[in-house]
Amino acid sequence: MKDFRTQFASFDRAARLLMVNQFAINLGFYMLMPYLADHLAHGLGLAAWTVGLVLGVRNLSQQGMFLIGGTLADRYGCKPMILAGCALRTVAFALLGVVESLPALIAASAATGLAGALFNPAVRAYLAAEAGQERRVEAFATFNVFYQAGILVGPLAGLALLAWDFKAVCACAAVIFAALALLQWRALPARPPKDRTGEPAWRAVARDWRTVAANRPFLLFAAAMTGSYVLAFQVYLALPLRARELFGDRTGTVTGAIFAVSALAALSGQLRLTAWAKRTMSGPRAIACGLVVMGIAFLPLLPRLDSPAFGVLALTACAALLAWGGALLYPFEMDTVVRLAGDRLVATYYGAYNTASGVAISLGNLAVGVLFDTGIAWLPWASLSAAGLLCAAAVAWLHRSGRLRPAGREPELATV
Repeated sequence: MKDFRTQFASFDRAARLLMVNQFAINLGFYMLMPYLADHLAHGLGLAAWTVGLVLGVRNLSQQGMFLIGGTLADRYGCKPMILAGCALRTVAFALLGVVESLPALIAASAATGLAGALFNPAVRAYLAAEAGQERRVEAFATFNVFYQAGILVGPLAGLALLAWDFKAVCACAAVIFAALALLQWRALPARPPKDRTGEPAWRAVARDWRTVAANRPFLLFAAAMTGSYVLAFQVYLALPLRARELFGDRTGTVTGAIFAVSALAALSGQLRLTAWAKRTMSGPRAIACGLVVMGIAFLPLLPRLDSPAFGVLALTACAALLAWGGALLYPFEMDTVVRLAGDRLVATYYGAYNTASGVAISLGNLAVGVLFDTGIAWLPWASLSAAGLLCAAAVAWLHRSGRLRPAGREPELATV
C-alpha cells in the first residue's frame, strides 16, 4: 500500500485527478448496471426480449460511438469530452430511475452508452499525454488499480442502496457523475488539441480516419489483441454459466464472489506485475505473457468434475488468472497504442481500438454461446484457452518480425 501511495503521489495533479475520476466512474456505473436487468424484468415487468433490447442498445451505442468520441476529443480537446460524457451520464442514470416506457428506457440506455464513448478515449488520451513517454506504463498501471477498485466497490454499494429501492441507486449514481463533471470543470486543466488545422471539420475527420486506417502496425496489433477482450469478458458470460451448472439458484452469490476475486487479484498484483515486467522484458513480450496467462486461466475448468468444492476452486483460479494476465498486459497495451499512433490523434486511435474490441466481444460471445450449446463440456474452455495462446503467438510474431514498429518511424518499439 505504501508503494501504491508513493507512486500515486509521484504523478502531477491532473493525472491523479483522472485516476480518481476513473474510480468514481466505475463506482457509479457498477453500482447500477449489474442490477438494471432485474429492475427491468421484475420491477417494471418487461418481457425478456425488451430487457435484452435495452441492454443491447447501451452496448451498441457505446461500442459503436467510441471512434466518434475519440475523434471529437482530438479535434476539440479531451476535457470538453470528459465533461460532456459525465454530464450526459448524469442525465441518463437519473432517467433510468424514473422512466417506465420502453422508448424512454431505450433513450436513457443509449445516452448511457454514448456518455462512455465520449469520455473513455478522452480520459486515456489525456492521461497518456500527461504522463509522457517515460511514465506512461506506470501511469496506466496506477490507473488500472483505481479502475479495478471501482469495479469491486460499485456492486457492493449498489446492493446496499437496493435496501431502499432502485431509484435510490440511480439517484446516487447520477449524483456521482454530476459531482465528477463539476470537479473536473473546476480542477482539470484544459489542454488544447494538437495538430488542429483550419480546414473544414468533415475534411479533417476524414483525413484523420484515413490516417488510422492506413496505419498497418496499429491494425495488426488491434487484431491480435481482440482475443484478450473476449477472454476478459468471460467473467460475465462463461463463468456465470458454469456457476449456474454447479450451483443452480445460488449462482448469484458465486458470481459475486467471482467478481470480487477478479478485482482483488488485479488490485493486489497490478503494480508488482508492472514493475517486474519493466525490469525483465520488453513491452510486447509482457503483452504476450499476459495473453498466455489469460489463455491458461481456463484450463482448471477443463476437467468435468461436478463437485461444488472443486467447481469453486476452478472458477476462483480462472478469475484470478484472468485478472493477473490482464493486469500484466494492460499498461503495456495502452502504451503500445500511443507508440503506434506516433503520439498523434491518440484519442482517435483509442476510439478505433475500443470499437474493434467491442465488435470482437460481440462476435466472441456469440461463438462462446454456440460452443456451450454443442453440449461438449470441454470444448468452450479448450477453445478459450487456445484463443489466448494464439493471440499471444500473434503478438510475439508481430514483435519479432518488426511489424509493431510505428509506421514511418525508427524501430523504437522493439526495445521497449
